[in-house]
Amino acid sequence: MRTVRVDGYLGRSIDVDVCIPCQSLWFDAYEHLQLTPGATLAVFRIIGEHVARPDWQPRDVAHCPRCRAQLRKTQDLQRATRFEYYRCPNRHGRLTSFFDFLKEKDFIKPMPAAQVAELRKYVQSVNCSNCGAAVDLMANAHCTHCGTPVSILDLEQAERLIGQLKAAETASHQPVEGRLGPALARARQQTDDVFRSIGVFHHESDHRDVVGAGLRALWRLMQND
Repeated sequence: MRTVRVDGYLGRSIDVDVCIPCQSLWFDAYEHLQLTPGATLAVFRIIGEHVARPDWQPRDVAHCPRCRAQLRKTQDLQRATRFEYYRCPNRHGRLTSFFDFLKEKDFIKPMPAAQVAELRKYVQSVNCSNCGAAVDLMANAHCTHCGTPVSILDLEQAERLIGQLKAAETASHQPVEGRLGPALARARQQTDDVFRSIGVFHHESDHRDVVGAGLRALWRLMQND
C-alpha cells in the first residue's frame, strides 16, 4: 500500500492507505467520517488516476494491518445506496474498495434500464465495476458473480461536491481544486448521449468497466484544460 495524506476537519491530517492492485482504501478508525469535501475530492482524484480492473482477492480472509485480526464483511446504507466494507473487529479501521467508496459518497448510481438497452447497441458485455467479472448484457443488467448492477458515474453528484468546495473556499479563503469544475462542464456539454458523456471505452486498452471508463475520461478532460 501507498499512503496519501489529506486534510480532515478541525485542521487535522488523515493518512489514507491506498492499494492500487486490489483497488482498495484503508481508513483508520472513524477517519472516513472526518474527510472534508476537499479530502473527498483528493481521494476521488486518486481513484480516477488509478482505476483499473481489480486484482480480485478474497477480502473475507484479509487481516487488519494494525492488529492482524481477520476483517469482517459489513454492509451499510448511505441514504438509499447500499455499500459494503471490511472492518477490524477491534475497531482499528476499515478496508473499502474504490467502487464502494464512490457508492458511499454517492458518486455512482445504477444505470437506468433505458440506458442499459442503449448500451447493448454498442457492446454485448461489460466488466463489473465492483469485482471485474464479465457481465453479459444480452442476459443481465447486473453481475451474476457479486450481484452489482451495471452502474455509471454520477456527474451531477460530482458537481455538487464542487459546489461544496467553492463554499468552503469562500468561508476559509483557502484555494481548492479548480480544474474539476470546468472538466465536468465540458463532459456534460460535449455529449449527445450517455455513452459519450461518460467516456465509455475511450481507448481500446480500457477494459469494459463503465464507471472506470467514465473516471478515466474525466481525468483526461482535466489534463487537457
